[in-house]
Amino acid sequence: MHNEKTTIYNSAMAILRKKPVKPISTPDFGAIGAPINRNHPFYFGFLAAAGAITALTMMRALASASQVFVLIIISLFFAMGLNPAVESIRNKGLSRQKAVAVLIFGLLIFIALFVVIVIPPLIKQVNSFINSAPQLVDSLRQNSNIAKFNDQFGLIDTLDKKLQEWIQNGKLVTSAFGGVLGVGKTVISGTISALTIIVLTLYFIASLPNVTEMAYRLVPASRRERVSRLSDAIIGRVGAFVGSQVIVATLAGIFVLVLSLILGLPYSAALGMIVLFCGLIPLVGHFLGISIVTIVALTQSPKTAVIAFLGYVIYVQVENYLITPRIMKKSLSIPGLVTIVAALLGTSLLGLVGGILAVPIAAAILLILDEVVYPNAAKS
Repeated sequence: MHNEKTTIYNSAMAILRKKPVKPISTPDFGAIGAPINRNHPFYFGFLAAAGAITALTMMRALASASQVFVLIIISLFFAMGLNPAVESIRNKGLSRQKAVAVLIFGLLIFIALFVVIVIPPLIKQVNSFINSAPQLVDSLRQNSNIAKFNDQFGLIDTLDKKLQEWIQNGKLVTSAFGGVLGVGKTVISGTISALTIIVLTLYFIASLPNVTEMAYRLVPASRRERVSRLSDAIIGRVGAFVGSQVIVATLAGIFVLVLSLILGLPYSAALGMIVLFCGLIPLVGHFLGISIVTIVALTQSPKTAVIAFLGYVIYVQVENYLITPRIMKKSLSIPGLVTIVAALLGTSLLGLVGGILAVPIAAAILLILDEVVYPNAAKS
């Protein structure tokens, strides 16, 4: 009985302690107006102007950071190109990190051999060419046909005057890069860009599966498997392109090595290594290679230089129209005409980067056409 009285008392006290709830007053903001007429010309003009301003701002931002994007694209391209080599090493039973380490170690050994074999002879050859440049000009002047040509146009005299100016005043390198400041700026900028590409390429190689997996998760689940298979095939084609380019460059290096041995040029192995590296650069690589080979041959005799120049030019034509299209058709399944046209268009649009990316992009477009566009067109 006592417990019941206590319970009733507590309940009554709790009711008395409760304060009355004050009603919450909501401010009056007026009646809701009619929705905005989206068909009004002012509304359309405002959205169009805002979109144009946003697009221009984004374009200026991308233009200011274009060099960074170029470095990222080149690094990603190199990573996809080296991915087949990493996968082949992984098939030996190593993890991806160890496979990347083995690949990097092999590349470092190759670069070290290149530096040891090429750099000392190259320095000696440049000094020899500078010292023998006046004698070469005199030998050209002694040729009767060239002497007649010089009497009419004065080309040899102008070349002799320029060589004397460059050699005596040391303006050969500084004038090529726009002065002393230009040389320093070019060296620093090139070094920073090269280090950036190397670091980004290493990161992309090590984390390429994770990067692709994150990208595939953005695709709807119903299409994710097909998109991942097509993307993996595109990455494979990029790797095949890099491997094909290495094969083509190696053939060019072997040709120059044989040509140098036949003509008796000094430092034949160094010339072959230089041309191998130059062959990896689309379109302009052989221009650099043919210039170096011709200059080295010119230190022997003008006749040897002419033979080396013509032999290299003939080989470049054979490579462009026979070797490269066949190798690209076999590895990338693209016609030779598409290879040449893609390289020309890519170089004209984006320069050296466009020339590097043009052929694998063309292979990717052909793959998408074969697997997506053509089947949909056949079903319609």
